[in-house]
Amino acid sequence: MKYDFESILDRAGKDAIAVDLPTNQAGAFKDVKRKEGFDVIPMWVADMNFPACPTIAESIIERVNHPTYGYFEPREEYFDSIIQWHKTRNHVEGLEKKHIGYENGVLGGVISALNVLASKGDNVLLNSPTYIGFTHALENNGYNMVLSPLKLDENNVWRMDYEDMEKKIVENHIHVAIICSPYNPCGRVWEKEELEKAVALFEKHNVWIVSDEIWSDIILDGNKHIPTQSVNAYARTHTAAMYAPSKTFNLAGLIGSYHIIYNDWLRERVEKKSSLSHYNSMNVLSMYALIGAYKKEGYEWADELCETITGNVNYAYDFIKENFKGVSLAKPQGTYMLFIDCEKYCKENNVDIETILHKGWEYGVYWQDGRPFHGPYSIRINLALPLSRVKEAFDRLKTYVF
Repeated sequence: MKYDFESILDRAGKDAIAVDLPTNQAGAFKDVKRKEGFDVIPMWVADMNFPACPTIAESIIERVNHPTYGYFEPREEYFDSIIQWHKTRNHVEGLEKKHIGYENGVLGGVISALNVLASKGDNVLLNSPTYIGFTHALENNGYNMVLSPLKLDENNVWRMDYEDMEKKIVENHIHVAIICSPYNPCGRVWEKEELEKAVALFEKHNVWIVSDEIWSDIILDGNKHIPTQSVNAYARTHTAAMYAPSKTFNLAGLIGSYHIIYNDWLRERVEKKSSLSHYNSMNVLSMYALIGAYKKEGYEWADELCETITGNVNYAYDFIKENFKGVSLAKPQGTYMLFIDCEKYCKENNVDIETILHKGWEYGVYWQDGRPFHGPYSIRINLALPLSRVKEAFDRLKTYVF
C-alpha cells in the first residue's frame, strides 16, 4: 500500500481518550486493574489508530505558518471540495454551495433539525440497536425515542422491520425519523431497495427524515453507499443529511461536520437553529483539515483504509466464528465496528456480560459495553487498528476471556 496502516502508534499522553481513559467514564472503567505486562489495545471509542492522511497535516501546517488566525469566511475551496467528494464517491449530482452548511458535530446537526421538525416531548423513530450518541442527544433535548428493532434474516443480515416501523409511526404519531446509514453499531450498508421501502413508508405518513451518514466513506468488501437523499424526490426534499470528514480521516479532535439539505425551507430553519447558541462556528484549521482530506491523495487514502478495514473485519469475523463458541455476530458491510452478542455464551457458562467486559479490559483489550446501544448481551469492538494489533487482541480474548 502507498499509505501506512501498519505502524503501531503510541498514543499515550497525546490527548487520546482511547488509551488515556476519560475521568467522566469512571463508571464504566472504575474496577479495571490492567494486569502487568499487558499494554492497552484501544478498541472502544470510535476513532482510528492509523497515521492521518499526510495532506491533512500539510494543509494545516501551511495555514499555521501564516501568523494570524482572525475572523474568517469559509473558502470556496471548502465547498468545492465537498461537492467534488460527493460527486466522485457517491455519484451525487446537483449539489451546490447553498445546500451545504457547517455543523460543529453531526449530533448537533441532528438536534438542530429535530428542533425545526418536532416539538419537545415529541416521539422520534429510530432503529435498534441504537448509537449511544442518539440516545444521549435526544434524551438531553427532550425528545422521546421510539425504537423499531432490526431483525437478522436467514442469511444473518440485519434488516429493517417495515411492518413494525409503520406500527410505531401510527401508534406514536411520529413525524420525524432518524436513519443511520451506514448503520452504527451493526455495520449495515443499506441497499437502495431497503431505503426505497423506508422512504415510501415515511412519505405515506408524512414523516421527515434526519439521516446520519458520517460513516458513508467506510464501505467494505464491494458494498455501495446510497445517500438517502438520492432515493427519490420525497427523500431529496424531506431529508436533512449529516456528514463529516472526522470519521473517515480521524479528525474528531479538530471538530467540524456539515449538513446537506436541498429543501430551502428546511435548510434556512436548520441553519437558524444551529446559529442560536453562537457556538456553532467553523475553526479555521478544521476547514483546512477538510480541504487536505478531500485532496486527490485523500481519495487514495480512503480507498486503502477501506481495504485495510475489510481485511481486519474478515479476520475478526472468522476468528470469532471459529474460536468463541456461543458468541454470535453479523458481518459488517461498513464502518469499522463489530457488534457481538454474547447471550448464548453467558447463559451456557453462567457468567454475566459485565464480567466478560472486565476480563477483556484486565488484559488490555479496551472494548465497549454494548448495553447502552440497546444490546443487553452485546459488546462493540473497534477494528481500526493495524492488523497485528487486531490479532494480538483476539489472541488475548481467546486465551484469557472466552
